[in-house]
Amino acid sequence: MRVVILGCGYIGIELGRQLTTAGHDVIGVRRSESGCEAIEDAGFSPHQADLTEGDDLAGLPDADWVVFAASSGGRDAAAARKIYVDALGDAIDSYGARESPPDGLIYTSSTGVYGDHDGEWVDEETPLEPTTAKTEVLVEAERIARERAAAHGIDGTVARFSGLYGPDRYRLDRYLDGPVTEGYLNMVHRVDAAGAVAFLLTEDCARDEVVLVTDDEPADKWEFADWLADQCGVETPPKQTTEERLAESDLSDAGRRRVLTSKRCSNDYLRKLGYEFTYPTYREGYRDAVDTYTAE
Repeated sequence: MRVVILGCGYIGIELGRQLTTAGHDVIGVRRSESGCEAIEDAGFSPHQADLTEGDDLAGLPDADWVVFAASSGGRDAAAARKIYVDALGDAIDSYGARESPPDGLIYTSSTGVYGDHDGEWVDEETPLEPTTAKTEVLVEAERIARERAAAHGIDGTVARFSGLYGPDRYRLDRYLDGPVTEGYLNMVHRVDAAGAVAFLLTEDCARDEVVLVTDDEPADKWEFADWLADQCGVETPPKQTTEERLAESDLSDAGRRRVLTSKRCSNDYLRKLGYEFTYPTYREGYRDAVDTYTAE
């Protein structure tokens, strides 16, 4: 199949690498020349375009499947809306108006749409409760990915990622130095985030559905930090309760919301579909980072 990855960055490049290795025709779309060079270095074809420009959208390559994995490039809701709502909707309309529209679309979303669940489990059936203007935008984007795509006869799927980690995103110092605030970490390694999307494409499953993409074990932050310290041969970091962190004067409003947001994400449906993880928990996923740290 031919797959066009719009916003081919951290996950998109890994996805393109995996699909190309499997024999598919992949084109990665980035706005910058350096981004296109990174795609070329990864072994598949780049296409330079700005997803917010109508002329650029019209010139995007035809595809059997489109993956929308673009980043907003900013933390505020306005930046998010420009990419996740406006550019996504325009891309769907542009592809849907073609003589041969794509068979399907996969939009990569975030578990931030769930809001706070006081440490309880969430899955694809859990009602969404966005707590910020940005996560409200992400909820709207999920609706667009499925409903507007369907209006054009395109099957829209939402891959809802938990916290991404992997090369360049291990954050070892943050957990080794501390202080570490209590709560849960829901994570998925870059290889498995991309791998799950590749699986949905190549196995042709979960059309017009939501799939939560997270690893097998939501990690207790204190246990995770102590495990890292033990593996790296250093002292365990200082800990703090939620109440202690909330009492600190340097905590921003956004930081306060993050501290108050707690949930455990289930990958039961992804497992039921048949996906097999390369890094089922942080213990496997952080192995390379730990080995690099101890070798320095």
